[in-house]
This record gives sequence, structure tokens and C-alpha cells, in this order.
Amino acid sequence: MTLTLLDWTVIAAYFLFNLGIGVYYARRARGSTTEFFLSGRDVPWWLAGTSMVATTFAADTPLVVTGLVAKNGIAGNWLWWNLVMSGMLTVFLYARLWRRAGVMTDMEFAELRYSGKPAAFLRGFRALYLGIPINCIILGWVNLAMVKILQTTLGLDRRGAIMVAIGMLVFTSFYTTISGLWGVLVTDLFQFALKMGMVIILAILAVEAVGGIDALKVKIAALDAASGQSGSRLAFFPDLHSAWMPAITFFTYLGVSWWASWYPGAEPGGGGYVAQRIFSAKNEKHGLYTTLWFNIAHYALRPWPWILTALASLVLYPELVDKESGYIRTLIDPNVFPVYLRGFMLAAFAAAYMSTVGTQLNWGASYVTNDFYRRFLKRDGSERHYVFASQVTTVLVMAASIIVTLNLDSIGGAWKFLIAIGAGTGPVLLLRWFWWRMNAWSEVAAMCTATVVSLILQLYLKWNSDDPRDFAYLMLVTVAITSAVWLVATLFTAPEPHRTLEAFYRQVRPGGPGWKAVAAEAGLVDTRIGGAITVQLFNWMLGCVLIYASLFGIGKLIFKEWAIGALCLAVAIGAGGLISWNLVRTELATRAIEKDEEIEAQPEVAS
Repeated sequence: MTLTLLDWTVIAAYFLFNLGIGVYYARRARGSTTEFFLSGRDVPWWLAGTSMVATTFAADTPLVVTGLVAKNGIAGNWLWWNLVMSGMLTVFLYARLWRRAGVMTDMEFAELRYSGKPAAFLRGFRALYLGIPINCIILGWVNLAMVKILQTTLGLDRRGAIMVAIGMLVFTSFYTTISGLWGVLVTDLFQFALKMGMVIILAILAVEAVGGIDALKVKIAALDAASGQSGSRLAFFPDLHSAWMPAITFFTYLGVSWWASWYPGAEPGGGGYVAQRIFSAKNEKHGLYTTLWFNIAHYALRPWPWILTALASLVLYPELVDKESGYIRTLIDPNVFPVYLRGFMLAAFAAAYMSTVGTQLNWGASYVTNDFYRRFLKRDGSERHYVFASQVTTVLVMAASIIVTLNLDSIGGAWKFLIAIGAGTGPVLLLRWFWWRMNAWSEVAAMCTATVVSLILQLYLKWNSDDPRDFAYLMLVTVAITSAVWLVATLFTAPEPHRTLEAFYRQVRPGGPGWKAVAAEAGLVDTRIGGAITVQLFNWMLGCVLIYASLFGIGKLIFKEWAIGALCLAVAIGAGGLISWNLVRTELATRAIEKDEEIEAQPEVAS
């Protein structure tokens, strides 16, 4: 790809604009760690939610989707589409609870919910484990994607591409370090608008290069027939006997993976930077709408430009060995993408890369600083000291991610590897809010067992997480063993002290039958959510219908299946209307309860 003066001007303007945002918010970020990591807990839902959508739109995402579509067709996206169900649980059952917890990170939650040395160990260990090695794996695959993009677009060798990617990483680290979460949020908003606009343009042009939607469908069908395998790449659901996605794999995605496995951005019950955005929201209501908007935009609105470009690349470049790079080939092909837009597209990929890196650096630094350094090494420092420590940590995490990048080969493989090593931890993360009997050892046992079992199956028994059947069996076996171990650990270790359980219940008010014993002993009445859990579970089901119906409806309209597309969108609108009605009712009921509680708390006035 040959760049003109206009292209370089656009790219330079993009970087300068991001730097300007970082400098603008630098003074505000220096005030305290709450400002640096949570933007003073004063972020509106639309900004926090859009930031999460931008974060999950990394430079690697279109490449991974292209690889999934090439190997498994549109149905290959069930690898992440199944996580809709987990995301909707976070929206309706957990978002308000996270906001009430009042913690700075989800790691700090451990010492709110549990007590003693086990809770302290859990908090510190998970902070280091997720904040450094796991975070660096995520950053590593994002860096790897950017290296691939630079090699293909600019014709650089691997060494040169790595050096350019490191330069971008350092730049992102700089403005993230000086501006904190405010800088990340505002740059995310700008970056998301840029990259989403460009991928939509690319999808339209790629389909036109093939000859339009009708021609695309015919040519994909021809590729399917030539492959000799059953099923169609255009199917939204895999064929029962599809070699691309066997029934056992599809069952694992739909029936197990979404609730059983930890994955960044889709943790069962919320966590990571999803929890961070909830903590940063103005209040509980904004926290709920933050996650709702994120899930709608992430799953229902954003996938189709990637998928269309991926399908077009299969037709345009059928002999391409590295199918993931087919996406990049479309944008450097002058017969597909006009040369005068190349600067904007490269800036869009830089935006995709930097939006994810900025969040990961800030989020990882929050764990290491707040949950390890501040908690165990230096407990009496000033806020300015901890902000400086956070900035140093950001730089160190950045450096560690470079090392990981040099040892990764496959982006999609890294995705599946993380899903596999987190298998079985999901039930603990869900139940710790709603069952008083869970203790710190439950989480420790689940986390350790899942990692050990998964690594043994992959490294010693050679179960390949990139193979559909092996992945399914790997998930099922790991979940089964991990679940048995953490359940035994829970029942054979002492429960948390009553004072810890009561304090947690008073602050978070999780409700539900799992806390009745604690509420009864403390003389508390479950007034805030309690019986409304049934309503929230109904909202969860409606939320899943809303997103899947929107996703499939948009897809059907794109492929000119007008009747079923319109029907799906009508169902989505109906589900959205019911959710809105239920949320308004819940909000009014909550306000009435709060008002009654305030009246009861007022001292009696003598007549």
C-alpha cells in the first residue's frame, strides 16, 4: 500500500487529536485513584457503554471473525454469540449489585464478600494473575493483529511491523498514563465512530466488488459445493452433521460455555473492564443502561460489516492460505477499496488497536495497584503516590505485553485458549452473589482447578482447543472436574463469619432464597430486589430475544430475506418494549421503597 501526503496527514491528525484528549484530562486524572481508574464515578451510561463497545472492537476482531467465517461459516460466530446470555445476566441481575458494592475493582469485591487470609489471598493472587499474565495475553493477541495489519498494508517485514506496533503501544500507554479513565473513555468515543464508519464503508465496497448480495450468495454456495462438506457458510446455525461445527461443539457453546467459562468482557456475572465501567457510572440506573447498551451494540449492531467483508474475501481471494488476513487484503486491493480512503482506514485500524490497548492498560494497572501494591505493600501512601504507582504499573504492563506478542502465532487460538483455562469458574462467579454458603475457598479451588486441568488436557494429552470437537470435550471435561472440586471445597470448609455475611447483605442487598437464612438471623427484610428476581430473570430472557432477534433480523434483511427479517425485528421491538416497561415498574417500586425507608428512619417528632 502506497500512502500519499493526504494519507499521512489524516493519520497524523488522528494521533494528535488523541494526544490532545489525553493532555486535556491529565490534570483531572492526577487528583486521586478514583479519578484515575473510575472517572470520579460520574460517567453517563452512553459514554461508558460506547467505551466498552470500542474496547471489544480491537484490531484483531475483524481478523478473527474473518477466520471463523472462513473455517466455520457465519455460524462460526457462535464462539462469541453464545455470550449474549451471559451478558444479559450481567445487565439485569448483577449490574445494580456491582454498583452498590462500592468497590474500585472487582478484585476488591473478594474482601467485601469474604473474610480473613483466604479472602486476602484471593484478592491479591487474582489481581496479579489477571492483571499481568492474562492481561498480557490479551494485549499480545491485539499486538499480533496490528503486526499482521502493518505487514500486509505497508509491506513491512515482521521486525519492522513489530517496531511500528511497539511505537503505537508506547504512544497509547503515554496518553493513558497521563489521562486515566477519562482519557480512555473520550478517546474511545472518537475512535469507535471512526472505525465503525470505515468498516461499514469497506463492507459495502467489498460486496459491490463481488457483484452484490445476490452474486455473493451464489459464489459462496459454489465454494461450499466445491469443499465437499455439508452445510452452508451462509447458515446462521450449523448443520447437524457439519464438519465445521459438529453438534457437540454447538451444544457446548449454547448449553455450557456462556455460563461456565470466564472470558474478558463476558465474565459470568460481570467483571474486569465491564465491572470497571459499571463502577464509573453515575448511579445504579446508569450502570444497568451502560451494560445494556454495550450488549446491544456489541452483539446485535456491529458484527455484520465484519461478516460481509469476510464472505467477500473468500470469494475474492480463494487461494489465500492465511484466511484471517483476507480482511486486510480487501482494504489494500484498489479494485475493492479506493486509494484516497486508505489514510482513513489505517487511522481506523489504529483506533481499533488503541481503544483496546488503552482500556487493558488502565484496567490491568488498577488490579496491580489497588489490589496488590496498595493492599499488601504500601497501605499508608497518599493519593498522589498511588496515582504515580498506577502510571508506573501501566508502563510495566505495556512492556510485558511486548514479550508475549513475540510468542503468539494465532489470534483465534488465543481466544479459545483463554476460554478453556477459565472453564468451570463461571458458576462460582454467579453464585457468590446469591448463595451465602460460598466462601473464598470456592473461588480459589475453581480458579486453580480450571487452569491445571485445562493445561494438562492441552499440553500433555494434546487436546487441541482450535479443533471443534476437541474444544467441546475440553470444555465439558474441565467444567465437570472444576465444578466437582469447588463444590467439595465449599461444603468441606467453614462458611464465612456471620458478621461478614450480614455486612455484605446490608450493603449489596442481593435478595433471593439463597440469603433467607442470613436475613432471618439478622432480622432483615428483603425489600429491594427479593421477589423481583423473577422479573429480572424474565428481563434476561427478553434481553436474549431482543439481541438475537435483532442480530438475525438485520442479517436476513441484508441477504434480502425480507419477510423473516421483518418478523425478527418486530419480535426484537416487542421484547425491547416489555423490558422498558418492566424497568420503569421496577424503578418506581424501588423509589417508593426508598421513600418509605427514609420516613421510617426519621426520628419521631413530638406533637
